[in-house]
Amino acid sequence: MTFKTPQLLWLLTAFIPLIAYYAWKYRNASPTLGVSTTHAFSRLPVSWKVHANHLLFALRLGCLGCVIVALACPMRHDVSSSASVEGTDIALALDISGSMMTPDVRPNRLGAAIDVASSFVNARESDNMALVVFSGESLSLLPLTNDRTALLAELKQVQPGMLADGTAIGDGLTSAINRIIPGKAKSKSVILITDGSNNAGEVSPSIAAERARQKGIRVPPLGTGTNGNFRVRDSFGFETNMETSIDEGTLRQIAAQTGGKYFRARDKDVLEDVFAEIDQLEKTRLEVQRHTTAEIDIMPWLLAALCCLALEVVLRPTLLRRIP
Repeated sequence: MTFKTPQLLWLLTAFIPLIAYYAWKYRNASPTLGVSTTHAFSRLPVSWKVHANHLLFALRLGCLGCVIVALACPMRHDVSSSASVEGTDIALALDISGSMMTPDVRPNRLGAAIDVASSFVNARESDNMALVVFSGESLSLLPLTNDRTALLAELKQVQPGMLADGTAIGDGLTSAINRIIPGKAKSKSVILITDGSNNAGEVSPSIAAERARQKGIRVPPLGTGTNGNFRVRDSFGFETNMETSIDEGTLRQIAAQTGGKYFRARDKDVLEDVFAEIDQLEKTRLEVQRHTTAEIDIMPWLLAALCCLALEVVLRPTLLRRIP
């Protein structure tokens, strides 16, 4: 057990003189009632209350001790471990353009992608993962990490309107590649999830795919949703007509250039096929660091102090009452 303010535990040393004083006072206590002789009482058994009277002092010390420990702020231990596991380096490149709010996939394309991506992250205990979002431009939200809690938290915060609208597939793919290059695993992949065609950004999808090929990074693109004209609610709550058309030719080309496979997701189920393919990638032994943050845990000590105090309050005027 660790403490936030362990210096306060030195107060427990005050118990030594307190106990010594109590013992001295008990030995030198004057009789409450004076009699000429106690011979008549010498054969009577000693009541259990004589010894139980010390319990009141013990309860008071226990209450005080628990309060001191609580003031020292006991902490639940930080857990830090290092393990060698087999895994891959994976980057999620997620389209967050306005069309991803189309409800042809429940609850909408973006919501479905985030739900399945979150389940995927939960299942990848040994993989290092990064997160990139893009629309009219790209934004790297998280570098390669094994911290699934941080990754899930970032996924929950993703929403349309974070970036200028549009679909910059090349920029998003390039950002994901840059994030995954420093990884140490032999197998690297970028899961590209989009519902449109490249109409913004500075890097073309073919150039980004060529860079991925040169770095040995596999890209399985995922085209989500269906083509057509839909009523879409934007981030401000207004509904507009929006026509969506997936550029499957470009996505197939990216897959072909990088050795990946193109998937078309009209519902959540097909996403499992993408992740099943990732499972087949060659894995590399990676050093994984896991950390658990410490928390102050004073409640058990306060409850123990309260119990000691309550027991003393109950016993002193009843079973262990002294006269006078």
